[in-house]
Amino acid sequence: VNADALYILGDLFEAWIGDDADDETGKQFVDAMRPLREARKPCFYMHGNRDFLLGERFARESGMTLLPDLSVINLYGTPTLLMHGDSLCTDDAAYQAFRKQVRSAEWQRQFLSQGIEKRQAFATQARNESQRHTRDSSKAAIMDVNQQAVEAAMKSAKVRRLIHGHTHRPATHSFDLNNAPATRTVLGDWYEQESVMRIP
Repeated sequence: VNADALYILGDLFEAWIGDDADDETGKQFVDAMRPLREARKPCFYMHGNRDFLLGERFARESGMTLLPDLSVINLYGTPTLLMHGDSLCTDDAAYQAFRKQVRSAEWQRQFLSQGIEKRQAFATQARNESQRHTRDSSKAAIMDVNQQAVEAAMKSAKVRRLIHGHTHRPATHSFDLNNAPATRTVLGDWYEQESVMRIP
C-alpha cells in the first residue's frame, strides 16, 4: 500500500481458463488486493503465457488495469520497457508457434465458448507438456531470451532499461546498446520465495 503503483508482469496464476471459471485463487487475489483498491493505488497487469485469458471482468473486480505486452512507462524519470518476456525466447520455435496460435482472437473465442471442464482439461494437458519441455536440459538454452531479440525490442522502444519475467532466472544483466549502457532485469517466480522489484 506504500507503493505509488504495482505492476504485475504475468503468470501470477498457474493457469487462467476464463473469468467465468470461478477460480478460487482468483477470489483470494481479489480479497488480497482490497487494501490497494481502498488506498486508490493503481495496479497494472500484463498477461503472461499462463494467464493470457485473464479478461476485463476480473481486472475490474481486482481493481487492475490490463497493460499491453511491450509497454513503456516512465519510472521516476527513466523510460522503462515492461514485458512478460516469453516473446523474447525466439530460439524456442515450438513455443513461439504455440504462442502465436493461442494468442489469436479466433482461437481464444473458440476456447472460451467451450465448457469449463473441457477448458480445464486442456489447461492441465498444456501445463504437463510445458513441464516436460522445461525438464529437457538440452532445451535450457533455447528457453532463455535471445539477446538480439532483447536489443531489437529495446531499440524499437527507445529505452535502455527492460524489466520482464517468464524465464524464472532472476538477475540484472548489463550490456552495451548503441554504444551506451543498458540493463535487463529478470523477475523470479513465486514458488519458493517472493520476487519483487522495488523502484527507486
